[in-house]
Amino acid sequence: MTFTLEELANLTASSIQGDKDCLLKGVASLSNAGSGDVSFVGNTKYKKQLDSCEASAVILSASLAKSYAGNALVNDDPYLTFAKTVKIFHSVKTDIALAKIHPSASIAKSANIETGVSISANVVIDENVTLKAGVNIGAGSYIGENTLIESNVLLYPNVTIYSDTKIGEGTIIHSGAVIGADGFGFAPQKDKSWYKILQVGNVVIGSDVEIGASTTIDRAALGSTIIENGVKIDNQIQIGHNTKIGEHTAIAAGTLIAGSTKIGKYCQIAGAVAIAGHLNIVDNVIITGKSMVIKSIDKAGVYSSGIAADDNKKWRRNAIRFSQLDEMAKTIKHLETELINIKDNKL
Repeated sequence: MTFTLEELANLTASSIQGDKDCLLKGVASLSNAGSGDVSFVGNTKYKKQLDSCEASAVILSASLAKSYAGNALVNDDPYLTFAKTVKIFHSVKTDIALAKIHPSASIAKSANIETGVSISANVVIDENVTLKAGVNIGAGSYIGENTLIESNVLLYPNVTIYSDTKIGEGTIIHSGAVIGADGFGFAPQKDKSWYKILQVGNVVIGSDVEIGASTTIDRAALGSTIIENGVKIDNQIQIGHNTKIGEHTAIAAGTLIAGSTKIGKYCQIAGAVAIAGHLNIVDNVIITGKSMVIKSIDKAGVYSSGIAADDNKKWRRNAIRFSQLDEMAKTIKHLETELINIKDNKL
């Protein structure tokens, strides 16, 4: 599939520099691009590479385009324009006429499968499941009873959806994800054993959500665990029961979120963050990697914790000093009191 520079400009709301009829066949990095490719520069530190770039066109900001003599798509947001361009060249359109159900799939008679649903090999669809038009279920996946999956949802192979789950339009769930497993709920007994609390709620996922590989989202004890529209969840993330994640929040890999925590809209949570349960995090919060959140965040902004990597010998000395902070603080307080007494005596 090829596009002219003018066609790409129209599709990405960009302006043109150079030959509007230049034919483009794909997207490549600056170092690997050749004839027919479109590349992009989103950071001025790569400006020098433009001189040796062999791409037929480059996506640039207006300021960078002034110093570039070649063909360009000019946009205030080169990175977003690049993302849109990749999608233009590589988008996969669902052809309802070609949708098929593999003969090895096990589908309950009570399931409601609309026209244009694709179901791959060894998929199991349980009782009273509804799959709307354009849904694509990858091989080996399981859809539990009473689940509703809206149109154009894509499940990659080996996704497990427990019962009563609801998934909105256009959502993507990657391999190994488990949606609706039991929340971690146990009541302590007198003999110090644990009595399991039945988890009788469900998981509700909005539209245009993406859930990464091997991520787990637990069902609510009562009510719903809620993932709102546009949320992006990376690989290997644990989301506890009754958690609510607001619209368009993005969460990077390895993050752990305990139960009954409410996270607002437009938040950015970096990798390997741990968030304790029953907290509230407001909209527009950024939490940097490896942070440990143990209290609610009631003001938008950037939050960090943890210790950055350092030279081992230096880190070990600092670790020892950290353990001495309490005694140091007491000593400083004592010295401050002594200095005040000396000053008062002199007066």
